[in-house]
Amino acid sequence: MQQVIASFGSEYRFLDMPAPEDWVMPGVRWGCYEHPLTPAFWVSQAWMADDLRREGFQLGRTLAEEVAACLLGGHGIPAEVGLAAYARVRDELHAQNTSVLPETVLENLLLAPLTVGGRQIRYRFARQRARYLAGAFEKLQKLQEVYLNDIALRDALCMLPGIGPKTASWIVRNRRSSDEVAILDVHIVKACTCMGLFSQYSDPARHYRDMEKRFLTFCSRTNTRASVLDAVMWGTMRTISTRLMRILLDDNTEMKDKTVRPRLEGGRCQAARGREATGRATQQAVEVRAARELAEEAEVPFQILV
Repeated sequence: MQQVIASFGSEYRFLDMPAPEDWVMPGVRWGCYEHPLTPAFWVSQAWMADDLRREGFQLGRTLAEEVAACLLGGHGIPAEVGLAAYARVRDELHAQNTSVLPETVLENLLLAPLTVGGRQIRYRFARQRARYLAGAFEKLQKLQEVYLNDIALRDALCMLPGIGPKTASWIVRNRRSSDEVAILDVHIVKACTCMGLFSQYSDPARHYRDMEKRFLTFCSRTNTRASVLDAVMWGTMRTISTRLMRILLDDNTEMKDKTVRPRLEGGRCQAARGREATGRATQQAVEVRAARELAEEAEVPFQILV
């Protein structure tokens, strides 16, 4: 087995995981937790994300606000831009003391430049999203959230304009901290493909429910909250630079255990086949360098135990 030690406030906690060569499920080995992008790595990162467990994920106070936040984000919109657009719409909802805004008002709000990171940014797809959001606000008036479980709520949200299973799952996860759905955006799919959970041919547009089922099965078998793992994967993968990804997936990176080291081959990360190691010290140095660079760039509470 392998053990991770992490500090939580004033105390230390221990996470025991199976040996790297053990199987999580068919086609997916645990791998070493100090090897970025392995199942053991992601499980340990989710375990250390204590703040997500306590604080939750809500962006809005009401379902209408959460729909606005998620509909205005994603699909080619950087997170920071989506949040700035949402804040403007939310403030207008509060100012008007309503949960519905007409399309013309929404369009004007989204067409006006946004200040993001000290820069003036124009929101893409302003007219299209204004139309979607106006229609969603209207239909939400008839949706009785209290009577719906997580899956039923997700299905109901999929009936709103401009909302598919990914955005609907995002709303449900945020609204209820739900572990019954998965937000399979490009970052999550890439992370899951790298550890062999999804095949290179998996496409959320065609196989969303099957991929979601496999993701949730992985979470169940690793005793990991799907909502937290989803958030940790997204927050980490979106900050990994192309240079660092090459380091993590490079054929020539020498790793101590080649049977569990992920690498990109034909679109899918598989066991590394790099050249023979030149020495144990060199191998460990490469592993630690990659892990530290990932922790620095992704700003996650990664710890390496020697």
